[in-house]
Amino acid sequence: MRDDTVGGHRRADRAPAASPDGPSGAGDGEGAWGDGLIARRVDENGGAEPYAVLPSRPPASSAALMPLAYDGNLRSRLDALRELVGLSRTRLDSGTLAEAGRVLDEAAARRRLSGQHTVVAVAGATGSGKSQLFNTLAGVTISETGVRRPTTAAPIACSWSDGAASLLDRLGIPGRLRRRPIQHPDSESPLRGLVLIDLPDHDSAAVQHREQVDRILALVDAVIWVVDPEKYADALIHERYLRPMAGHAEVTFVVLNQVDRLPGEAAEQVLDDLRRLLDEDGIALGEYGEPGATVLALSALTGEGVGELREALGQFVAERQAPARRIAADVDAAARHLRPVYVTGRRTGLSEEAREEFADRLADAVGATAAGEAAERAWLRNANRACGTPWLRLWRWYHDRRDPVTGRLLSRTPADEEATARQRVEHAVRTVSERASAGLPAPWAQAMREAALRGAHGLPEALDELAGRTAPPPGRPPRPGWWPVAVLAQATMTLLQVVGGLWLLGQIIGIVPPNLGVPVLLMVAGIVGGPLIEWSCRMAARGPARRYGHEAERLLREAAAGCGRARVLDPLAAELLRYREVREQYARVTGVGAVPR
Repeated sequence: MRDDTVGGHRRADRAPAASPDGPSGAGDGEGAWGDGLIARRVDENGGAEPYAVLPSRPPASSAALMPLAYDGNLRSRLDALRELVGLSRTRLDSGTLAEAGRVLDEAAARRRLSGQHTVVAVAGATGSGKSQLFNTLAGVTISETGVRRPTTAAPIACSWSDGAASLLDRLGIPGRLRRRPIQHPDSESPLRGLVLIDLPDHDSAAVQHREQVDRILALVDAVIWVVDPEKYADALIHERYLRPMAGHAEVTFVVLNQVDRLPGEAAEQVLDDLRRLLDEDGIALGEYGEPGATVLALSALTGEGVGELREALGQFVAERQAPARRIAADVDAAARHLRPVYVTGRRTGLSEEAREEFADRLADAVGATAAGEAAERAWLRNANRACGTPWLRLWRWYHDRRDPVTGRLLSRTPADEEATARQRVEHAVRTVSERASAGLPAPWAQAMREAALRGAHGLPEALDELAGRTAPPPGRPPRPGWWPVAVLAQATMTLLQVVGGLWLLGQIIGIVPPNLGVPVLLMVAGIVGGPLIEWSCRMAARGPARRYGHEAERLLREAAAGCGRARVLDPLAAELLRYREVREQYARVTGVGAVPR
């Protein structure tokens, strides 16, 4: 039921009743404004008494309405949030990004609408007196009040100036539920630009009422929470609404209504306890000029404290900062929701030590050390063959014929060695992926492990092929410059032995005159000189052989490390770079220079 009363007295400046075909009929049309239209009140006798209808004002042209403008900081944060969502779609599920996407959509939708209006919802529990406060602020009975619960079945809007139709269209409030106050013309109203919404009870037994409350609270620029001395500490409003919206303190009013029912200093005591509860909820209180929620005590029935609320609302609306503050608070809430998937407070990245350890594990898997040792042995063996005595070389040739030794690694590893090498590669990949993902949030750690597994696919086969290509070529290793001299010296020693032996033989046969001294000296020089030259060459060959083996090992290690880097480390580095990029975007979303690792 509605009554055109102000302060409990019927208005004296009543206009003649409007005919059904007059302006009142237009007020019920969808999308039209019921400017000054007051629903007819059924009196005690059941008769209908029509009320005054204010002349409708021509709607403001769309060109005269300025769209909402965000400052540079908020625009930068929204751009960063949009970039963050785009970069994260392949790593995070849609449910995790849903709230951020909703904030971006609502910010874009609100920005296209009027920046000269501030939409404020009046919310509260059953019997808190929110509809009565709504009517008191409007100066006329617009929303029904009474003992029947719930009284407010649908949200009702009251606008103090033209041009708010698109805002109310966004809220889904039909034209028949849109009203205008009648106390002041637009130019004189201290609340010019205010759009006040009376919501259904948030604790209504009707599910559709609660759904409407939740839907509209997510869209309005600010909210006035009306509590009463009986339910101000109700867990439902604190746990479901106030605590989750603690970050929206700057666009929140908390009004303790019905203080006229509290005797003496009880009102101040209840108000202090309400402030304590709000502080426990994490809601900053706007006291001593600090930004935060406005907390007031009033009585919508007697008018006590309503003027203070009207003054605070007038200043709040005149600043025209509420829409941007609401969007900024929504961005803050979305950032807090996303923090666990971007920040863990631990250092991230792949250290150089981990990279070297991975390369060493791959080198062990391909047998780089064994290959280097085999190359060193092959070099020494060829040096011994080239510089050894002919008799020793003949014996080694005979021995090699019986037991062939190539001096090189087998081109095909046995099955058990191949399985062992594969296990080493898998272990190396698993270890480096775990070290790379350490300290990362769960989605990015999982992405790191998946990237490592993709790179590990076919890595053992690639390493086997690489080992075959990188191994020293078949044949003799390269010979140093002193080898021909050593070979010539060894041949000289052999020639001395042969000449001395033939000389002695000629003396025995009688062909050559007897002279044991010279042939014996020649044979002793050859017999002693040959092994001595071979030993000297073996000592001299150790350095070059070691360098040859190290070079062969180095080439195989570098080849294995390059293969592992291309297949595993580079994808891991790309994932880490992507994570650092989204972390930088997250830092921009939060409005700070950097976020902790």
